[in-house]
Formats: sequence, structure tokens, C-alpha cells
Amino acid sequence: MQQLEFFEIPSPCIGVCEANNRGYCKGCFRSRDERLYWLKFSETDKRHVVRLCQQRKARVLKAKEAALEAAKPQSEQPEQPSMF
Repeated sequence: MQQLEFFEIPSPCIGVCEANNRGYCKGCFRSRDERLYWLKFSETDKRHVVRLCQQRKARVLKAKEAALEAAKPQSEQPEQPSMF
């Protein structure tokens, strides 16, 4: 059974419009083709692109968190009291 669509899927653009080194927009995480053909995509295609953008954003945020964690100075382990 197909779900009825009542609302048009809006563009995920947030007005940043700058490509990263992999060619994805730093604002909405769409590829060049996804941005170029957005108005020609079906609602199903748009939903798929939005899902891909969410995955790309999650990967970028995870990589940034990992880089921040790696940049933190490693705190020394507290000494364990000796048993003797």
C-alpha cells in the first residue's frame, strides 16, 4: 500500500552553498547533481536525497567529534592503591 503525500518535500538548503573537498555542500550535504536537479526529482527521489544528506551529516559530525577527542591531551590514569 502506498502512502499518500500531502506536503511537498522542501529543499534542505540552508543557504551556506559551499562545497567541501568531496563535492558535497557544507550546508545541506547534497552533491552537485542533487542540488542541480532537485526541482526535477520525484518526491520519492527527494526523500532519498534527504536521507542521504542526514547520513552524510552524521558521518561528518562523528569525524569531527573523533578529531576533537584525538586532539585532547590524554589525562593520566589515577594510580591504583597497592594491595601491599
